[in-house]
Amino acid sequence: MTDRLCLTLAQIDFTVGDIAGNVAKIRAARVHAAAQGADLLVTTELSVTGYPPEDLVLKPAFVADARAAVEALALETADGGPAMLVGTPWVEDGNLHNAVALLDGGLIAALRFKVDLPNYGVFDEKRVFVPARMPAPVIFRGVRLGLPICEDVWTPAVCAPLAEQGAEIFIVPNGSPFEADKDDVRIDLVRDRVAETGVPMIYVNQVGGQDELVFDGASFGVGADGGKLFQMPIFAEAMATIELHRLKNGWACAGGPHVELPEGLGQIYGAMVLGLRDYVTKNRFPGVVLGLSGGIDSAISAAVAVDALGADRVWCVMLPSRYTGSESLEDAAECARLLGIRLDEIGIEPAVGAFTQMLGPMFNGRKPDITEENIQSRARGLTLMALSNKFGHMVMTTGNKSEVSVGYATLYGDMCGGYSVLKDLYKTTVFALSEWRNKHKPDGALGPDGPVMPQRVITKPPTAELRENQKDQDSLPPYEVLDDILQALVEDEMAFEEVVARGHDPATVRRIEHLLYVAEYKRRQAAPGVKIGRKLFGRDRRYPITNGFRDAH
Repeated sequence: MTDRLCLTLAQIDFTVGDIAGNVAKIRAARVHAAAQGADLLVTTELSVTGYPPEDLVLKPAFVADARAAVEALALETADGGPAMLVGTPWVEDGNLHNAVALLDGGLIAALRFKVDLPNYGVFDEKRVFVPARMPAPVIFRGVRLGLPICEDVWTPAVCAPLAEQGAEIFIVPNGSPFEADKDDVRIDLVRDRVAETGVPMIYVNQVGGQDELVFDGASFGVGADGGKLFQMPIFAEAMATIELHRLKNGWACAGGPHVELPEGLGQIYGAMVLGLRDYVTKNRFPGVVLGLSGGIDSAISAAVAVDALGADRVWCVMLPSRYTGSESLEDAAECARLLGIRLDEIGIEPAVGAFTQMLGPMFNGRKPDITEENIQSRARGLTLMALSNKFGHMVMTTGNKSEVSVGYATLYGDMCGGYSVLKDLYKTTVFALSEWRNKHKPDGALGPDGPVMPQRVITKPPTAELRENQKDQDSLPPYEVLDDILQALVEDEMAFEEVVARGHDPATVRRIEHLLYVAEYKRRQAAPGVKIGRKLFGRDRRYPITNGFRDAH
């Protein structure tokens, strides 16, 4: 039995499927832990494979490679250095589990399997893993450690039995993705588990972007009295070494960082930056290319790209048509100047003219309508994709959640691209974020200290400039109204009568509900993008395309 336990907590950006790269990071973390005199290195959920591996774990060769990596890491602990706690898929008695392995003394000293497999929102673990029976504590250096895995601490079902079996400290490997204000939710639920059991909890969370998910890190600990023991940074890799000491009434923590976390818009912006940076970097794109229109959506997208990748990896193109106003040209140029990025101009009129001539005989006798507007949008998309194909840069799409919700986005036009940082952001949040970024530069951002766009971009009425004097609110309610209706319908799944009771016009709610449903086919073909809220289209909200239901009769 020991009265002192030294832990090094590794908040690392792993890559799904890169077992060799992930193991190299774990080895480097163990070297750091040894230099700190740690007894145990703690990594995050499925750290060997990256999280979430989705259907990769259905490939026997992948699971076998992960097992071989864990066995190799275990042998390395025979050197007398720190033990390791690593996450890995593991087959036991023919069942595939989400596991954590304690590696010590050259052996796999213990294995524990996840009990509560999440199967809601972005999670689909019951599809690939088998839940475990209730686990027992692991004895390490004479200390009984409870090792619940991520979702296992979201209800009392796992922690309470572990405490009843004598667990003295909970160490929780996590792969908990970012949502706005989720750090407060996590701390509250950990405090609940601690209050129920009287056992302190060390919560170690993965950091990094994985497709549409962003893992924010922000690892922390809560003592038996409910007080925060330490707080690691958000949206950044970090290592922290803490000492736990046995007292008469339990275990106390000495040392550890106490980082102040950003709030609100600062967290949302940080998630956008990390999500884009990892998507571009892990998929080995040299940079990004996007259309810079002089509007707010492309301006904030460009700012996020520069903060994530640096100005030298961001290429913007102005794609004017006959309807592009001088203000738009000026504002795009000023955005580029403020961000220090390359801006080229390619007029789309020759392409629009060619399509008009080509389709003229078929369209003879019909008045111009949205068809001609969409041709302009698709000419821009075709141009950006041609640049991407020729030079390798990934096209960023710049549509926001308000537009995509109601179908005000053109398939194969402004929707074409490889990734979107605005996919889960309503237009009102886009306005607020733009104001925020003009006044704040987040930690780790590679962009400028001052404003990233002229104020006029934020204050002028939004327009697609696809016809004369066009404004978004010619055919949509004000964004404050639209976004409140969409929040109610999408995020909260409210009934028609409930939305109207919020003070909205019934005819407007009925129209928005209809537009929301009939645009599902477009959203199925949309680029991936950063998850910010509770209902990201595609991963969280999965509605049928063919759908005869309408709540607003």
